[in-house]
Amino acid sequence: MSKRLFIALATLALALLLFWGFGERPSARAATLAVLIDRSVAEPGLEGAAIGLCVLDANGAVQVAVNADTAFIPASSLKTVTTATALEVLGPDFRAETRLLAKVPPREGVLEGDLVLRGGGDPLLSLSDLAAWAAELQRQGLRRIHGRVLGDGSLFTGSLFDDHWSWGDIGNGYGSPVAGLNLEHNRYSAVFAPGRAEGQPAQLVEIVPEVPGITWINEVRTGPPESGDGVMIHGGERTTRLHLRGTVPADRPQFRVSGAVPDPEHFAAHHLRAALVAAGIEVTGAAGIAESPLAEDAHVLHRHMSPPLRDWVASIHASSDNHETECLFRLLGLQRERSPDTVVREHWRARGLEFRGLRLEDGCGLARADAIRPRDLAKLQHLAASGPQGEIYQASLVALRDGAVLAKGGAMSGVRSLTGLARSASGETFFFALLINHATSGAAATALREAVLDEILTW
Repeated sequence: MSKRLFIALATLALALLLFWGFGERPSARAATLAVLIDRSVAEPGLEGAAIGLCVLDANGAVQVAVNADTAFIPASSLKTVTTATALEVLGPDFRAETRLLAKVPPREGVLEGDLVLRGGGDPLLSLSDLAAWAAELQRQGLRRIHGRVLGDGSLFTGSLFDDHWSWGDIGNGYGSPVAGLNLEHNRYSAVFAPGRAEGQPAQLVEIVPEVPGITWINEVRTGPPESGDGVMIHGGERTTRLHLRGTVPADRPQFRVSGAVPDPEHFAAHHLRAALVAAGIEVTGAAGIAESPLAEDAHVLHRHMSPPLRDWVASIHASSDNHETECLFRLLGLQRERSPDTVVREHWRARGLEFRGLRLEDGCGLARADAIRPRDLAKLQHLAASGPQGEIYQASLVALRDGAVLAKGGAMSGVRSLTGLARSASGETFFFALLINHATSGAAATALREAVLDEILTW
């Protein structure tokens, strides 16, 4: 027997042992993918990586299980746990309500007292919404507000940030705070003009939209051409000082980076007041934060309903937006008067999925303390896609490979993941979860993901 043949047979035997170790019936499909993964961990960029894969058929039977019972950091593929749960628990037509409130109704065009903007957890509220409300109030005859404009985000209690989000996340746009009252995803753009040479200071040109009450400490410098976004923003919950550090590329006349608004309630109240003034409504007081909520019988000047939940879910899967997902995760808990984690576990237990090794520190996957088994994530895809909201769920996933794959991916430093369903050349449907941890090369992890999909699609 040649040395090359011996190595090939040994590799196949090891792959089968990996598969048999979880009690599944071995198959050619399982062996092929097990060998693929076994070889990958010797490749540059994946040396020392942990890789888990589970593939189910259309009936939910396991076809492939490699490290499927080991919990992995999932990154943004965890979002499907939140979205699938919300579709079935809250329903695809669920909407969040935002209200404009006052103690008393306006009389003869004048509102005596404060105008309160009470949030309902809507992550999609925009500046254009505020402008439309102001224009409508002006058409209804409101001319003057003899009081302040206050933001009320008390629907969500506790910190604006998850405890397990890192210091490097919470100042940047992808880690924007989660409040009961949100506007423009609680984000702004910082616009920089690079210096003439690498290493020179970069000028902070503008902040769009305006973030009130902030002292900006700009330490950003000019980086090499084509170096991309190297800026980190450090601040914290309700801080009044934001530090901007890092580099912007030298080959761009201006460069935008996304930052997180530290005080969402004040931010929203500030821009509502500006919209009212722009609509011709005089406001005598300043913008601020509601120290205590108005009574439930307060006068309602305006109600705004968010887009339906089905639209949120499609947006979350397309953009992988952490802020939208976290609003949805918190609303799940509020609507069922339990922790969001408990709502998730109880719902899927009733549907036949008992999570093991699951850790939900957030609902979006930004926390590195999150963990889930490939087996459970694959089974969730099967149950969600074939469940009462299955058509909506499948349509919300991102189409890959000319629509043969519907999936949600995830990526953070050292982590790559993909989960969803694939329709093979034979017309069969398979549900899968691929989780890769500790990769030193994103390109190598991506290559493995594509090879796994190539194999499944040939079945």
